Amino acid sequence: MEGFEEDIESVLYIAREISVYKIPPLRVNEGHRANDWGDLANPLWKGRLRIVETKKNAALKFEDSQTGDLFARAEYDPLKPSVEAVLDSSRYFVVRVEDAGKKAYIGMGFAERTDSFDFNVALQDYTKRYKAALNPPSPTSDTPSPHVPSGPKRDYSLKEGQTFSISIPGKSRKHGTSTSLLSSSSTVSGNGGGIPLLPPPPSGRQK
Repeated sequence: MEGFEEDIESVLYIAREISVYKIPPLRVNEGHRANDWGDLANPLWKGRLRIVETKKNAALKFEDSQTGDLFARAEYDPLKPSVEAVLDSSRYFVVRVEDAGKKAYIGMGFAERTDSFDFNVALQDYTKRYKAALNPPSPTSDTPSPHVPSGPKRDYSLKEGQTFSISIPGKSRKHGTSTSLLSSSSTVSGNGGGIPLLPPPPSGRQK
């Protein structure tokens, strides 16, 4: 059953018609150019292209448009891409194909720029998912917040029968023990132990 799952292919992209070209060797310190491939209207082969993904990898398949026969296959590794864009056009690419340990480079061209754009997007999406799978994010529960103190958690809940008091500034003295001048004068004793009230100011010139 596991081997069956590995054989299942998901199609990431289909181009109904692409052209394949024989290309000259790459010049030193220069990129590939489609204009160096000769007559672009006379390709080596024409057919369809599919990008397929399995559980292990992805691959470019060059197939006959009518019969589905395989013309060439190129494994696609995002860490060592087998596809390279040319320098002089957005519709042409160089693809590295391998068979039985042998490597060869072929030119590939799309009839429309929209097809080459969709081809690029499909490879980019696969590359993002591939790299994300290599570096999965760690669970948030495994990374403690720097704002949370380390160590065992403390239980601050009240047990049955427990109470607590809150001290409010200016409200800690008991009722009747205020030491303001007004309250002190109201408790003046006959022995003169209290603080007497000051006489009121004169109300004006007396007649």
